[in-house]
Amino acid sequence: MIRVLLVDDQNLIRTGIAGLLAMLPDIQVVAEAANGEAALELIEQLRPDVVLLDVRMPKMSGIEVLQELNAREYLPATILLTTFDDDEALFHGMRAGAKGFLLKDICLERLSAAIRSVARGESLFRPAITERVLHGLQKLTPAYVAEQLHDPLTQREVEILALMAGGFNNREIADAQGTSEGTVKNQVSSILSKLAVRDRVRAVLRGLELGII
Repeated sequence: MIRVLLVDDQNLIRTGIAGLLAMLPDIQVVAEAANGEAALELIEQLRPDVVLLDVRMPKMSGIEVLQELNAREYLPATILLTTFDDDEALFHGMRAGAKGFLLKDICLERLSAAIRSVARGESLFRPAITERVLHGLQKLTPAYVAEQLHDPLTQREVEILALMAGGFNNREIADAQGTSEGTVKNQVSSILSKLAVRDRVRAVLRGLELGII
């Protein structure tokens, strides 16, 4: 049974989603919260498998909840929910460790599939969203960190580092960029070497510190 915490400041939306999920034999909504502060308390108490988290809420936004969970070093699989496409929220959510980003008007079939996917440890940023991410990354350039890095990252390496920050594994990055998993593995190794770090987590932190992502 996949235990889900549902967080949304709109009672009607919470009731609707909870009612739909109640129809499924393998997914159980164990609690609901109307704001970010209440969500943090419930996550601490219940340790749910998956959190469905509204992006925009009073007291604490969904992004702020993710950031606080990271600070506490306990981040359950989280899907961000929004009523509209929000590229800024997508980028911040990826950076904060969200495993998915879905619109609230999603059908039950796709929502349940998403919950099962992140519960298995997968990320579910849809191909269309991935395209928007990569399109947004075209605005980035590694040139401005040339003075801080002896061997600056290439544009492709910047893109890969940003996707690493979003929780994508090598296979998912390869699919998003239309290349092989082996090529991505080599590029990740190059990123680690250039940033003088030993693992992906430290690479992302270093990239954030330098302002690359």
